[in-house]
Amino acid sequence: MPTLLILMILAAMAFAFWSAGRAAAERAEAVGRNACHAAGVQWLDHSVHAIGIRLCRHDSGWLGWERTFRFDYSIDGEDRHIGRLVLRGDRLVAFSGPVTQAPTSLH
Repeated sequence: MPTLLILMILAAMAFAFWSAGRAAAERAEAVGRNACHAAGVQWLDHSVHAIGIRLCRHDSGWLGWERTFRFDYSIDGEDRHIGRLVLRGDRLVAFSGPVTQAPTSLH
């Protein structure tokens, strides 16, 4: 009986970890898509890819996960650039990728 209880606890922990990872991926997807839209570039593959995860301390002092994602975008449809973003929980802490275009002339 104790073995079954331990197995159930481990399964619940695995499900919680998987669910938090999916939520982070959905948040990263929204951030990447919105950044590409704001910069006027094409978001390629319509997805993000998890490339890293590490344990970190959040601002509240609790331990949590920091997940790193990458996505691809194109400026003119013939090139491919890599964007990267880092989430701690659901908070964006680092971003590199497309930026909005600066005005070319002032009137």
